Formats: sequence, C-alpha cells, structure tokens
Amino acid sequence: MNATATIVLDSRRAKIDNRFPAKLRITYNRRSKYYATIVDDEAVALTTEEWNKVFSSKPRSPFKEIAQGLKSIEKKAENLIKDLPIFSFAEFEKRFKSNRNKHDVYSAFEAYIKSLEEEGRVTTALSYGNALSSLSKFKKVLLFDEVTPEFLQKYENWMLSKDKSLTTIGFYLRSLRTIVNEAKEAGIISAEQYPFGTRRYTIPKGRNVKKALNLTQIEKIYNYPVKEGTTEEKARDLWFFSYLCNGMNIKDICLLKGKNITKGKVSFYRAKTKRTTRIDPKPIEFIIPEEAQKIIRKWGNRLIRPDDFIFPFLNGCKDPVQERKIINQLTKNINTYMKRMADDLKLDINLTTYVARHSFSTVLKRSGASKEYIQESLGHQDSKTTEHYLDSFEDEIKKQFSDSLLAFKKK
Repeated sequence: MNATATIVLDSRRAKIDNRFPAKLRITYNRRSKYYATIVDDEAVALTTEEWNKVFSSKPRSPFKEIAQGLKSIEKKAENLIKDLPIFSFAEFEKRFKSNRNKHDVYSAFEAYIKSLEEEGRVTTALSYGNALSSLSKFKKVLLFDEVTPEFLQKYENWMLSKDKSLTTIGFYLRSLRTIVNEAKEAGIISAEQYPFGTRRYTIPKGRNVKKALNLTQIEKIYNYPVKEGTTEEKARDLWFFSYLCNGMNIKDICLLKGKNITKGKVSFYRAKTKRTTRIDPKPIEFIIPEEAQKIIRKWGNRLIRPDDFIFPFLNGCKDPVQERKIINQLTKNINTYMKRMADDLKLDINLTTYVARHSFSTVLKRSGASKEYIQESLGHQDSKTTEHYLDSFEDEIKKQFSDSLLAFKKK
C-alpha cells in the first residue's frame, strides 16, 4: 500500500480566533501523521470559510499565494514518498526535515559560518553572522527558490529604508550570493533560478570615497611631532610600517614571524587569502625598507627566532577568538591616533590603517609602476581588485596632462 500526502484543515482543535491549522497529512497502512505547514514565514491557520476560498477554482490574493505554498509542500512530500524504496514514517520525517533544511537559506548560512569558525576565520564568520542577522529580520524563513531578483530588490529597498549604507548593503548581498553560489554548485537551484547577474539583480556598489594620501600628506604624517615611547608614536610607526611594507594589514603584521624575513627580504602569505587560494598560493615578497627595519628594532621582540613573532602583540595568544580581539583592539587604537593626527593636520580624509594600503598602491601608480607590479605587491589574484585600490590622480596632475595636449602653442 502506497503512502499518500494531503493538505488538510486540522479541525480537531480550534485556535482562540476560531482558525484551524492547515497541515500536511501523511497516511500509510491506515495510520496518519500530521506536520505543520509554513507559508511566507508563518504557520498556516484558516477559518473554514478561508479554507474554502484557498481551494476555490480561482482563488484571489492573499488566498492564491497560500494555495500555491500549500500545494508546493504537498508536491514535495509526494516526491519524497516516491523516492523512498520502502516507506516508513521515520525515514520520511528524516528526509522531509533534511530536504527542508537543504533548501533553507539560513541553515546553509549557519553551516557556512560554522565552517569559517572551524578554519579559524573568526572575523569573516562574524561578518557573515551580521549578514544572516539582517536577512532574518527582513524575512523569518527563507528558501533558496524564494531568492529571486524581485526579492533581492525588496531586501535592498528595506535596508535603504533602515539607513544602511551602500557599502553595508553590498557586503550583506555579496555574503548571500556566496551562499546561493554554494547552493547552485550543490544542485539545489538551477542556472535558470540563479538571481544574480546581468539582466537579473546587480549588487549595488558604495560610492568611491577617497582612501589614499599623496606624498605631501604622507610627509606631514611622517614629520608629525610625537613624544618618544608613547602609544601615539607606536600608532604612527605601525601605520608607516604598513605603508612601507606593501600595504600589509594589521593582522598580517601581527602574524609576521622571524622566518618570514631572510637577508632583508620579506616573504609571507596574506591571512585573508591563503585559505581561499587553494591552488599554489603565491607569497608576497619585497625588500624591507630601512625605515621599516627601524620600526621593528623600536617596537619588535628583542629575541626573534624563526617561529617567534616579529612584534609582541600575539605573544602567548591561545586561540583565534583571543587573536581577533587583540588585533581588533590594536587596529582601533591605531585608527584613533591617526584620525587625531589627520584632524590636527587638516587632512580631508578618514585616516585609518586601510588608507595606508591604498596610499602604498596609489603612490606606486603615480610613480609609474605597472598595474601588474602593483597587483603582485598587494597579493591580489584578480586585476579588478587592484583597480579598486588605485586612487585617481589629483586635479593638478590631470590639469598637467590636459595642458600637454596643446603644448605646441608654447613653442
């Protein structure tokens, strides 16, 4: 005897508002079990009159949408029953729950976050957690086949109404795209269902805020008067160490070890990309400038063996969570003092450690370095990423180029 799946109005017990829950009834060998149904984030409960409207020949909104959701649940249950070689309620429930989780965006998000934590990528895991939190506030339950271009546009509009910046919106949606990409590779959604891309949904980009300093501004920071041995001096020196050492971020500076420097040459893998670049990752290599060596002698560990950290910030660090807290606090301290310097020097820029990296690449560009060299120096796999780092030329340089077009008039 085959099992059957039917959506029914469970009239055995009415709710306070005289509605009854709509349930999926599975019947096998004259035994029935009931399962709750969820459509548009809510368990379905209807009056007898509403039930008749849902299953009329031509239901109207909102009953039409409820009918479609319930029929979809019934169809999925029927397909699961067909796939079972021998039916049992236990096996059906296991597959029904697994099938639901497989198609649940938030379950996929949580699994991805867990894998990031297991890899020690705590900061990235927290960022994906923020994206998940935002999405779940917009929609309590979300299945992959509901992630359509229309849904993504509504989500973007909702975030805009909450005064989220385009940068934040872009990050949350790129996180969601990663999860959807994983579902596509797993065959959970088809190529036709994929919602991102040309003529579908395009993730917005934040406006191009100035992130790089010119040499004149960098000189002012270099000569900024600070008291010797103070936290302010350390902040400025570490910012300059990043600028001088290929825009190395603070995490990579903290993780730098004695074995990464040989005969004045630095060779290291970026913590951000060494886990994601699976095939033959390429190290970043450069000759360490004398000014950077002075900073090591001033603030680094006195005895540096191959496996010792160059700087003492992570000495005795026990786990990735503690590591993240130390690095975040150090970055925060540096940014605090650098912003004070920028205000004092009247520099029109939000001076952070991130600016050191952009300034490194932009100064190289303005010095005539090729884009390929800059890409290699920054450790980028994709040239498009490098393009985002390269700040535009200053207005006076643009004017010089413009004037050169009529240089013959000066002869």
